[in-house]
This record gives sequence, structure tokens and C-alpha cells, in this order.
Amino acid sequence: MIADDQALVRTGFRMILASGGIDVVGEAADGVEAVEVVRATRPDVVLMDIRMPTLDGLRATRQILASVPCRVLMLTTFDLDKYVYEALAAGASGFLLKDVTPEHLVNAVRLVGTGDALLAPSITRRLVERFAAAVPAVPAIPAAHRDLGGLTPRELEVLRLLGKGRSNAELAVELTLSEATVKTHVARIFAKLNLRDRAQAVVLAYETGLVAPGDSA
Repeated sequence: MIADDQALVRTGFRMILASGGIDVVGEAADGVEAVEVVRATRPDVVLMDIRMPTLDGLRATRQILASVPCRVLMLTTFDLDKYVYEALAAGASGFLLKDVTPEHLVNAVRLVGTGDALLAPSITRRLVERFAAAVPAVPAIPAAHRDLGGLTPRELEVLRLLGKGRSNAELAVELTLSEATVKTHVARIFAKLNLRDRAQAVVLAYETGLVAPGDSA
């Protein structure tokens, strides 16, 4: 489902996705309409513009993810939009620039549709570091996700390194584990903390103090 207040953007994205074999089940011109269309069509992935009239993309994303099990990719004009951190904290699985290439758009939707986060962990970490100080003091990740007491020492270490922007391959090398074992640890962390993806894990690592801004070693 494509939500953007510019008709030309929606039409262009629809044509690109259709040419890539992806069905577009609906469109919306503002946040209120986006929530209604998503609830009616229940898509796998939502392309959501951050800036829209009536109800912005951030609030629409929160409403959608509270009731529909889907993935949200935020659309933005600037690669370091000040709202990106809030979008990730709201549960978005990543973001795309509106001038994305057709191939990247199709690949991004397919990637997020499989349950992965679009952003490279290091990019997510830089975004969190830049904007975390500017958001309200109220935690973005609900308390139900913030209890780290159920994690093993190894899982805590994996979560800390995720927060520092490590990829699975880098985690495997640093912890002297196979990538398959790393993937198992990551999956268990997500299950125990009810996290959607790596992007949300990075936000959580900062909010719980496992990682501090500037701590990339």
C-alpha cells in the first residue's frame, strides 16, 4: 500500500512495483486514509510518506502497527530527516528517499516483506545517535519490550553489538561464532523482547543504556 500526498509519486511507485511483480493493493493521500486503507486491505508492506496532511506518517504508522501486522517503510525527501529516529521508534522497518532508483525500490519492498529491516545497522546507529537527544524523554520503546532480565549474558552482548551497528558477519567474527549461531541469538532476542527487526533493536539498545551515543568501539 502506498501512502503519499503527491499523486505523481503514488502513480510512479505503483508502476515501478508492478513492473517488479509486486501487487499494490491500495493508495492513500493522507494519514487518515492510509490507516483506513491498510485496515481494509491488510498489505504486507506499507510505503508511508512522513509528511502528509490531516495525519502525518508517524502517527499513522503507530495506529497501523497497533492493529495490523505489516511492515512500514517510511518515505522521506532527506536522508537525515529529523523524523527518521521517531519513525524507527514507532516501529518502521526502515526508510527510503523519494528519489530511490526503481531497482532499489523493488528490492527494498521485497526485503522488508521478508521480515528484515531495510537500513544497514551502521546507518541506523548513526541516525539514532544524531536524533535521540532531540526526541522527548518518554521512551520510544514500550516498557514491555525494555525488560532485558530474560536475556542471557550472550544475548545481552549480541544486543549491545547490534546497537553499535554490527552486521551478522561482524558479530560472528567478533564473538567467534558461526553466522548461523548469530542469527539464532538475534532471533531469540527479538522473540523475547517482542521486537520487529534490527532497527527497533538499535533504538532499544540506546534507550536501555546498553549503548551510549558515540560508543561505536
